[in-house]
Amino acid sequence: MEKKSVRILENAYLGLVVLFLYAPIFMLTALSFNAGKSRAHFTGFSLRWYVEMFQNEDIMQALQNTLVIAFLSAFIATILGTMAAVALRKMKVLPRSLIIGVSNVPMLNADIVTGISLMLCFIAFKISLGFKTILISHITFNLPYVLLSVLPKLRQSSEVSYEAALDLGAKPLYAFFKVVLPDIMPGVLSGFLLAFTMSLDDFIITHFTRGAGINTISTLVYAEVRKGINPSMYALSTLIFVTVFIILLIANFAPSFMGRKEEKA
Repeated sequence: MEKKSVRILENAYLGLVVLFLYAPIFMLTALSFNAGKSRAHFTGFSLRWYVEMFQNEDIMQALQNTLVIAFLSAFIATILGTMAAVALRKMKVLPRSLIIGVSNVPMLNADIVTGISLMLCFIAFKISLGFKTILISHITFNLPYVLLSVLPKLRQSSEVSYEAALDLGAKPLYAFFKVVLPDIMPGVLSGFLLAFTMSLDDFIITHFTRGAGINTISTLVYAEVRKGINPSMYALSTLIFVTVFIILLIANFAPSFMGRKEEKA
């Protein structure tokens, strides 16, 4: 009976924590389907704000910018991070630990410090703030997440198969794509999805490096909130939450699924 009571209390506590975390999001989702503008009364179910959202050119342009930057930054960071992880594996312990520690600074550092530092760097090199500066900034803070995803998979993989491929006459690049990459693909995929999610969600670094005339979803929401909340923002925020939630589910379950597929093969 005591164990059962403890289990009930644990489940109740977990339920309260989940409710505390997701209650505001559930309220936001409910308001996105509200026919009226009131935040206190639900006047009826409607897709009005979703329709207005897709008809709003500013929102659509910001959504396009966000998705393009998120995909490009995640893709480039995944390539660079995978290359860096392979290089780090060949290094000695001391320089490898030093480089890993330095590469983790953008992830551990406060976003506002990273954003201001990147902005000052761009200004010092006379690079006009805009799309390319946001892209470079997102690649910078996405690299550590890719490294953290790929390095453990590299440590788990064996070099015997790679060396055997070289002994059989395969060139290093061909052996990498045919032997090493399939082994670390779950880590590469996780790093890409994590980088995509972080880029999609970023506001502070984007705010300092975007310049004038370009908006992402996060900066557009910030600007709209300052002028007054438009219910279309509820619909946009709901779509962002659903997208990020699906991506995180894929990131969590894709590696294990691919691992089982490889074991069966």
